[in-house]
Amino acid sequence: MSHYSGPLLTRPIAEALLAARDAGVGEWTGSLDLGRSNGNALLEADAWQWRSQRYPYPHPLKDRTIYHWDGDEFAPVSRYAGSLIKLVPTEWGAPTFEIDGIKMLPTSKESPFEDARRKVALIEPRGKVVLDTCGGLGYFAACCLEAGVARIHSFEKNADVLWLRTLNPWSPDPDEAGTDEIDPDAPTSGGRLQLTHADVSLAITQIADASVDALLHDPPRFGIAGELYSQAFYDQLARVLRRGGRLFHYTGSPNKLTSGRDVPREVEKRLEKAGFRAQLALDGVLAIRR
Repeated sequence: MSHYSGPLLTRPIAEALLAARDAGVGEWTGSLDLGRSNGNALLEADAWQWRSQRYPYPHPLKDRTIYHWDGDEFAPVSRYAGSLIKLVPTEWGAPTFEIDGIKMLPTSKESPFEDARRKVALIEPRGKVVLDTCGGLGYFAACCLEAGVARIHSFEKNADVLWLRTLNPWSPDPDEAGTDEIDPDAPTSGGRLQLTHADVSLAITQIADASVDALLHDPPRFGIAGELYSQAFYDQLARVLRRGGRLFHYTGSPNKLTSGRDVPREVEKRLEKAGFRAQLALDGVLAIRR
């Protein structure tokens, strides 16, 4: 699916457009792509223009919601297919997403993009072939591209998450080549990113032995995707990773008192059994293939 290039609105942005119009200002300057860039919108009485396209002023918008132009109106970037999945704005620009109200990326202390950058740095991706098991919004992939990865193969099981990626300007476009038109300094995929719609717990069996240099594993929480925390899956990760290769496994910090489990320590022990030297790092586990 091609990436969306129209405006993205949140309630504060829509209110700023309307306030500028009501003040008689003919032009508004700000970001209409979640902080990726700033631009100018020309304001008329009943419509506004951005990148040579005219749009109506939106009806009142909800908080914690991002809206895109669907050709008829500004519609929420959300879908319901058994679960409600939506793109959610943050104070940092780069959005997070939620599934049935559960936030899928940390955003309380820093941008989810900056959080991804710190984790990606642990595997030292420059010049490497990287496997990204659970692609999500693609922030791990984007940071790998930024850091000079040779090639990254990302898997994502949820078709609705892939749809969110096409509407999120912070998500890398695997079909993109050359210079980013919005931000010339931004890393582009240039054919280095392969994104596959598949369940990595099944697809990994088709990946050749010792064919990747580094791994990023950011699974949903244990209660949703227990198979991605299993010894059998960790054995597969060890099989496809070359000796000396690095793995960062996000676990989060689940409450041991309420869950009765110490998930990071369980992960550390299973990775050791699979053939890694493992230690707790950031909000997960850093491991090196023995």
